[in-house]
Amino acid sequence: MSDTLKDELLAVALEAAERAGALLRDGRPADLGVAATKTSPIDVVTEMDIAAEKLITGFLAERRPADGVLGEEGASSAGTSGVRWVVDPVDGTVNYLYGLPSWAVSIAAETDGETVVGVVAAPMRGETYSAVRGRGAFLGGRRLAVRPAPPLDQALIGTGFGYLTARRAAQAEVLRGLLPEVRDIRRGGSAAIDLCDVACGRLDGYYERGLNPWDYAAGALIAREAGALTGGRPGEAESTELTVAAPPALFERLQERLETLGAWHD
Repeated sequence: MSDTLKDELLAVALEAAERAGALLRDGRPADLGVAATKTSPIDVVTEMDIAAEKLITGFLAERRPADGVLGEEGASSAGTSGVRWVVDPVDGTVNYLYGLPSWAVSIAAETDGETVVGVVAAPMRGETYSAVRGRGAFLGGRRLAVRPAPPLDQALIGTGFGYLTARRAAQAEVLRGLLPEVRDIRRGGSAAIDLCDVACGRLDGYYERGLNPWDYAAGALIAREAGALTGGRPGEAESTELTVAAPPALFERLQERLETLGAWHD
């Protein structure tokens, strides 16, 4: 892929995320309610999720009409250019519904199954994270770098939980085993932000079962470009089964412990 195309994709992603973030921040109705549910009654979609995805996909169609799209709220098209956009219009919908600030717009561009551009905009933080493969990760104009890896027992680890009862119970058991072995656990409610927090050193590591590509595509690239390793089970890439991110010296230890604890299955 040429540098010119990478520059174009980054510019498109940044503008789409900025527009959607402004809509979500400034257009949130005071009486915002649940528009639909997905995997369970607590896995919600709001009217603003739908509106933001419509804004993003419409913008992408104007700027890059031959590209494919995969969106959390149902947008899907194959495209003919070889570029596919992976879009989460509101990562952290429950936070958004409750008026909590930890939510983000996540937009990634892929070619041949590889993420080449990632943008995560967190409007309530006033922060936009971005990365182009091979060029590093940035918060605004500041280059990002992961924290030096601590021993596991001194690591601050982020995680999240699914919305199915059986999965949540299994995740609680994993957490029960891991919590005594780390500094502490944080649960922010947005996978995209958690991955960016690894990138900028606000977390030492992160893991979660049950993510979808739109949850981690942009954030995982940003974490990698800041110096983290990302993956799933040992020897595998990040996936719905398990996603792990940490600096190299911590990554393998965390990944191995999660494997032993069975974090990859319910």
